[in-house]
Amino acid sequence: MNTHPYLRAYVAGIFAPTLVLPLMLTVFILLRIGLKCPVPIEQAMIFPMAIVPSLFGLWNMLWLRSHGRTGAPIGLHGAVLPLLMAPVGALVAVALGVLQFAGNGVVWFQALHVPYALIAPCFLAALAGYYLVWKYIVGTINRILGIA
Repeated sequence: MNTHPYLRAYVAGIFAPTLVLPLMLTVFILLRIGLKCPVPIEQAMIFPMAIVPSLFGLWNMLWLRSHGRTGAPIGLHGAVLPLLMAPVGALVAVALGVLQFAGNGVVWFQALHVPYALIAPCFLAALAGYYLVWKYIVGTINRILGIA
């Protein structure tokens, strides 16, 4: 079945974030309302909910296009995505006044301080998580749809 491989790649790419992001939003809203968390977390979720699924789909289309030439495993390809998303996301957050860089960490919404020493291990965990999601979920959906 070789009809519309890029459409199938896009659908395979959006599968995981389309399932996970609404669940995350629900948890964050419950934390905000139930625990009276002062940080407007739901506002921080709107932009990722709009962008991340499309980005995953486009990234999977790029993998499909480049896999024949590069032979890069899909997990490694997916682990590169946070390396692009993090700086762009930080730039947008700074431009919108949501994120500020301080001497010993970053401040979200003028309320949540995250030390730099915590950012590096969290980023490495995100890289590992993206690798696993792309290898086992997106890769499996790609095989099911006949594009891997």
